[in-house]
Amino acid sequence: MLRHFLLAGLSGIALSAAAFSANAADVTLKLHQMLPPQATIPAKVLTPWAEKIKADSGGRIEVELYPAMQLGGKPADLVDQVKDGVVDLTWTLFGYTPGRFPKSEAFELPFMVTTAEATSVAFQDYYEKHLKDELTDYHVLAVHTHGPGLIHTIASKPVQKLEDMKGLKLRGTSKVINQMLEAMGASAVGMPVTAVPESLSKSVIDGSVVPWEVTPAIKIAELAPNHTAFSGSTGLYTGTFVFAMNKDSYDALPDDLKKIIDDNSGKELARLFGKAMDEGDVRGKDIADKAGNTTFTLDESETARWKAAGEAVTKAWIAEMDAKGLDGTGLYNDATALIAQYSK
Repeated sequence: MLRHFLLAGLSGIALSAAAFSANAADVTLKLHQMLPPQATIPAKVLTPWAEKIKADSGGRIEVELYPAMQLGGKPADLVDQVKDGVVDLTWTLFGYTPGRFPKSEAFELPFMVTTAEATSVAFQDYYEKHLKDELTDYHVLAVHTHGPGLIHTIASKPVQKLEDMKGLKLRGTSKVINQMLEAMGASAVGMPVTAVPESLSKSVIDGSVVPWEVTPAIKIAELAPNHTAFSGSTGLYTGTFVFAMNKDSYDALPDDLKKIIDDNSGKELARLFGKAMDEGDVRGKDIADKAGNTTFTLDESETARWKAAGEAVTKAWIAEMDAKGLDGTGLYNDATALIAQYSK
């Protein structure tokens, strides 16, 4: 009887092990990024993407999600974490590493962005044409932008005209956007978006530039209840993002699993990122309105004054690219043409 029980137990263990082996993924990929899981892109794109990769691969690829810098480091470290193989996948802002991907900055110039969806698809085309040489250390899955960025300020410092920017301490997203804020009279403070709530609550800054989409995650409606938007078809600025994979992690996949990754990459993925951003903008604006916040939409004549101030930043960027041996005018013209093409 003892022998019977032992054999039965061993058989059960063997069956369990076989079942575990059958259900275990062939490949496990770690995806590390800076925002909490409930934020727009993690919730609406990255998690569904991970689930689709698992489903399309029949469970052979498992994507483990590590939000809010759970694996350590700062947001600016993410591009090196994925390049060096510390993680397999990341989603991050180009602007967190100033000067490292200079040609991507064309889309950050003042008054370029229309919608996130149109601008993201345009940016994906721009990547295919101009950015691959800057990203040879990565397997790029998609690039994209957010929707029109706005100015959000504390209750005592609303911005209703260009002169109201003078002396304001505003958090910026990147080198180019900080230059734009300075050109418009503010004092730009560089920091990752995750640092904004504490910086606002401690009066380190008077406000921040972000799109509506991210405002709920960083308590903008509560901490900075004045919002400044602009007339016309283009918004003040946008930020540029990359969703990338470690090259060795990709190269190690068998061809059929590479195809799963490839089929879930590219222009349609860029479009999904942009669409999620646009939908997030609607939700963020609605939350601010329900909280009793004030949104100032500057009229066409006032908006024109801001555009004139931004032109100096664009001209300086073109000159900087030319000095690097790049075609600044050509890059800028291609960016504006692609945005116009997809914004029709």
